[in-house]
Amino acid sequence: MTNSYQPIEQSKRTAILDILRGWALFGVAIGNYSGFMRIGIPHETKNNLLSDILSYFDEYFLAGKSWTLLTVLFGYGFAILIHNVAAKGKNPFTFFTWRMLLLFGLAFIDSSFWFGDILKDYAFLGLILLFFYKSSAKTLGFISAFLILAVPFLMAYIKGLNIERISIITNPEYLKLYHSGNWLDFFKFNLLANFYQQIIAPGYAIVAHTVMLSCMLFGVMLQKLDFFNRLKEMKKLLIYVLISSLFMAVILGVVFYFATENKAAFLKFFHPYFWFILSTMIFIASGIILLYNAKRLKTVFSYFSAGGKMTLTNYITQNILGAFIFSGIGLGIADSMPYWFYFSLAVFIFIVQLFISKWWLSKYNYGPIEWLWRSASYRKLFPLKKKIQSDIISEVRTV
Repeated sequence: MTNSYQPIEQSKRTAILDILRGWALFGVAIGNYSGFMRIGIPHETKNNLLSDILSYFDEYFLAGKSWTLLTVLFGYGFAILIHNVAAKGKNPFTFFTWRMLLLFGLAFIDSSFWFGDILKDYAFLGLILLFFYKSSAKTLGFISAFLILAVPFLMAYIKGLNIERISIITNPEYLKLYHSGNWLDFFKFNLLANFYQQIIAPGYAIVAHTVMLSCMLFGVMLQKLDFFNRLKEMKKLLIYVLISSLFMAVILGVVFYFATENKAAFLKFFHPYFWFILSTMIFIASGIILLYNAKRLKTVFSYFSAGGKMTLTNYITQNILGAFIFSGIGLGIADSMPYWFYFSLAVFIFIVQLFISKWWLSKYNYGPIEWLWRSASYRKLFPLKKKIQSDIISEVRTV
């Protein structure tokens, strides 16, 4: 095995990327686990003050902001990988196509356990990204900005069509599959819900994918600019972005709240929901970057970094655990609990994952699913276990 295929040394990784991935994964866990509340016949849930506070926190700081941030980072990682693959003499187009096909396989497995899987979207949009990998940062920025500017009009148009959405997760007939305790029924429920509520639902299939593509292109642009390796020289810019994005998020949040409460007429042709989501996401990401640059929260960030290095393993594990806790193949809790329970459970599982990730990476080079995906992508077995000092000394003496 040549040195070009050896794992990237920890010291050479861009730490802030893993930290941001870890934070995004935290929000995704809470969003997914609170999503289990929606599986069932709609009924009035008795929430207390704690549930209301946590719900508002999720709505304003996590919901939508986490997966959009993760999507930006996917685009950034895509650009790094394409550059590295080309430098090794491989064909970037064929290599990444194969890699995305493998991701579709993982997505199918994950979709069988969780109807809200996002891996299939990354695999699909990853293939589209291949048509832009040679584009300049200026071109990428222009296309990304155009798509973001178009989203409010597109969303208003799609909502105006009033296309009936088939809701598998609230249909009593399909809910029998979820609660039956039969594995095949359970898989069928999730795959059908995934198909009807995401793949062919116009609001998700068109609007959400447009937002995802714009975020991915923005991430590729940032990599072209080597953004995350130039953070120290961009301190003033980051502070400006932090303040301006906060201002925009507050204004958009207030306008959107009163517009929806009063059913404002302009929502029929201009729906700014995702502008609020993206401005809040940029504010949070900028704040994390500035804290990292200021060398604050070092211990916390070290754990988030470990979790971020194992994003794929942790994400799929979260969904499988959720299946065993909430569905008929497990405890069958489903939508019977107040909001604070789902939120707290997600936080607990995420924190446990951070500790496990840190321990795992002290002994191994990759998370288990990351290792499997990487090995299958290159069609080579990479060393999973880290070499201890005695092994390295032994190799040197042999040479």
